[in-house]
Amino acid sequence: MADKQISLPAKLINGGIAGLIGVSCVFPIDLAKTRLQNQQNGQRLYTSMSDCLIKTIRSEGYFGMYRGAAVNLTLVTPEKAIKLAANDFFRHHLSKDGKLTLIKEMLAGCGAGTCQVIVTTPMEMLKIQLQDAGRIAAQRKLMPETVAAGTVEAKSPTAMQLTTQLLKEKGIAGLYKGLGATLLRDVPFSIIYFPLFANLNNLGKRGVEGPAPFYVSFVSGCVAGSTAAVAVNPVDVIKTRLQSLNRGTTEDTYTGVMDCVSKIMRNEGPTAFLKGAYCRALVIAPLFGIAQVIYFLGVGEYILSFLTQAPLTLWK
Repeated sequence: MADKQISLPAKLINGGIAGLIGVSCVFPIDLAKTRLQNQQNGQRLYTSMSDCLIKTIRSEGYFGMYRGAAVNLTLVTPEKAIKLAANDFFRHHLSKDGKLTLIKEMLAGCGAGTCQVIVTTPMEMLKIQLQDAGRIAAQRKLMPETVAAGTVEAKSPTAMQLTTQLLKEKGIAGLYKGLGATLLRDVPFSIIYFPLFANLNNLGKRGVEGPAPFYVSFVSGCVAGSTAAVAVNPVDVIKTRLQSLNRGTTEDTYTGVMDCVSKIMRNEGPTAFLKGAYCRALVIAPLFGIAQVIYFLGVGEYILSFLTQAPLTLWK
């Protein structure tokens, strides 16, 4: 892939389609991950992913599992498009002077992870508030001792209401709360994911120049994605805690990354950094497996070629 000319519009289309399909399939698991990560000692409403999903359906209905999905589906297209296209772009330019070494692959991943946070941070900021609203509401009903006396239950805000409120109160910085933690998560993730995927995918290639079969790309994406997801899960826990605006009355608040790390270590122990790790692996594995299949099948290239040929056909 290093010596091929890249089509940026096609890569953006591939990333967008892959993101939409992947998120649609795994969003309930992502919701469970967010709620499990936000639980602090003494506030444990859910014992596992399955327990979280069952209780969510009972209290909020089936579509309760898709709280925040609209935000994710809207912004995951540019996010995944930027991430995958940026990695391709950096790999292409870093390979011009010779062989694409592991260090260059990691640098390309670093560039991709840095670029994507422009979209990832506000997307995660809004998504987390919507996903966690059900946990807070359930705590009011099932764990009333965690709610301050006289507190009135408020209706869950919409994504648009949240955006307006954050912009009004804190400006654009309100949407980028947790930017540092997002960078600390997404840059290492991409540094691990992209080189690991590329090397696993190369093992299944048909000959030196031949492409890998789609199922090899899928499995490689799943393995690389889940490995990178578990590796950076401690930072994902920190990011989720920092970006959450609403908490129970006895839950800790945090002023920054180091404050969050020290309070989690002191109050919950090191195992708290692994909360939601298997959920995150279950989300990321198929998400990136699907993404790489779409990418390597060249769906975006096919769509562009069809669109450029269609006007000519109409005039014949």
